[in-house]
Amino acid sequence: MWTEEVIWMIIEGIRDTLYMTLASTLFGYVLGLPMGITLAVTDKNGIKPNPIVYKILDVIANIVRSIPFLILLILLIPFTRFLVGKSYGSTATIVPLTIAAAPFIARMIESSLNEVDKGVIEAAQSMGAGTFTIIWKVLLVEARTSILVGATIATGTILGYSAMAGTVGGGGLGDIAIRYGYYRYQTDIMIVTVILLVVLVQIFQTIGMRLSNRLDKRKI
Repeated sequence: MWTEEVIWMIIEGIRDTLYMTLASTLFGYVLGLPMGITLAVTDKNGIKPNPIVYKILDVIANIVRSIPFLILLILLIPFTRFLVGKSYGSTATIVPLTIAAAPFIARMIESSLNEVDKGVIEAAQSMGAGTFTIIWKVLLVEARTSILVGATIATGTILGYSAMAGTVGGGGLGDIAIRYGYYRYQTDIMIVTVILLVVLVQIFQTIGMRLSNRLDKRKI
């Protein structure tokens, strides 16, 4: 059962899962970070309230987050095929993973920035700091520990989404679990893939929490 071919397949599954997770997290932050900052800044209690901009982004985030990932994955097949030329495999899965992750990340960024002490913001404003300066040197700096914890949670969530993509040939450990554990009734392979997914989540969690603790100590 556990031939060299199967072992290499598992190793490639780990590689593809890490590739999808890390790439989607990166692209998710490219989209989600500015969206989250804009949400926090344009909120009614933000430094530049703008109800129209906030409402538009709020609705977009809520709509995308309310769609189950598997359904979103299927809905985006034409768009994915347009971007990468195919709708299956690890690279293709990054597209729906990124779109699903971006509003989730935006909400976490918004929450982190809203936790910043208003007194610090008011002090910066009283010294004549502009909006960009307050965002870059006050909000993001003060919220960096919370943002890093959020990144850890986001990475684990995206990894879980990548496993779900295996149901439509998304590649990675999820794909192996579906093809061998479900369709071929090879329970041992499914158990191993599940254990590996849990281990990967724990590794991301440990690294993220250690980094956030270090930032806390520097802050003190």
